[in-house]
Amino acid sequence: MTGTVAPSGEQIELVHGDQRLVVVGGGGGVRRYTLDGRDLLDGYEEHETCRGGRGQLLIPWPNRIRDGRYRFAEESHQLAITEPATGHAIHGLVRWGRWDVVDRTASSATMTHLLLANPGYPHTLALRADYALGDAGLTVTVGATNVGATPAPYGSGAHPYLRAALGTVDSCRLRVPAASRLIADERQIPVGREHVEGTEYDFREAREIGALKLDTAFADLVRDSDGLARVMVRDPRTQLALTLWMDAAHEYVMVFTGDTLTERRRHAVAIEPMTCPPNAFASGDQLHVLEPGEQHEARWGITPTLA
Repeated sequence: MTGTVAPSGEQIELVHGDQRLVVVGGGGGVRRYTLDGRDLLDGYEEHETCRGGRGQLLIPWPNRIRDGRYRFAEESHQLAITEPATGHAIHGLVRWGRWDVVDRTASSATMTHLLLANPGYPHTLALRADYALGDAGLTVTVGATNVGATPAPYGSGAHPYLRAALGTVDSCRLRVPAASRLIADERQIPVGREHVEGTEYDFREAREIGALKLDTAFADLVRDSDGLARVMVRDPRTQLALTLWMDAAHEYVMVFTGDTLTERRRHAVAIEPMTCPPNAFASGDQLHVLEPGEQHEARWGITPTLA
């Protein structure tokens, strides 16, 4: 190999009209998404290393597993602690692995990754991520097949930071069609659930974020007639609205206003579709188990509009 390699690996640029998307071989996630030259996501530059999970795929679990420990099929497992500040394993095992492009057009690409068994996760998964730009924006389809010999716990998610405003998110209006939220302890592990009605977490009707700090998992999503749940962030000054939609495979969504980031704090809202709640490997709550040969697929996307 000659020359230098970007920290995020291969750069795959897709174009459709005024939209431009850059996905990367390092982790298989989104580095940049623009419309007519304007950044729709708070991503990172080609020479930078991804920080804060920006645009990454979260497989085979989203969010945190308490202490990196869980039991599955009567066996105990210990994952590497990848969030030292809390002592948890966070956001899966594929964020830094190499993904390969196996199919590509001007506006679409399919990437694959073979997740091999390891001491904390003794299962083998064949993973696929399809990215496509179209008139309605970005569509992402994530697939997993258990190519091992034993059942495997599985979940998926994604971590795009929607950047509707050019400044902080305080003046943005947020809509989250969720009837409840998960209550987390001081280490960000769910310990309960409450209805959002009458609380500061009720965003079923769009309203200004203001100074509210969000690092919150929402549940009981209300879906439109097409079966999709839609979370919207809108800048009332420019009227740019970014809508993240997710299919029925995603039963939870994490909303994070970036207050703990060391750089570009509160510059964007992370809207994270998740197929299971935080700590699902340990709690078993709505955890999917992939039998040998079984496949799982989940779709989400982003639609930019000027209201």
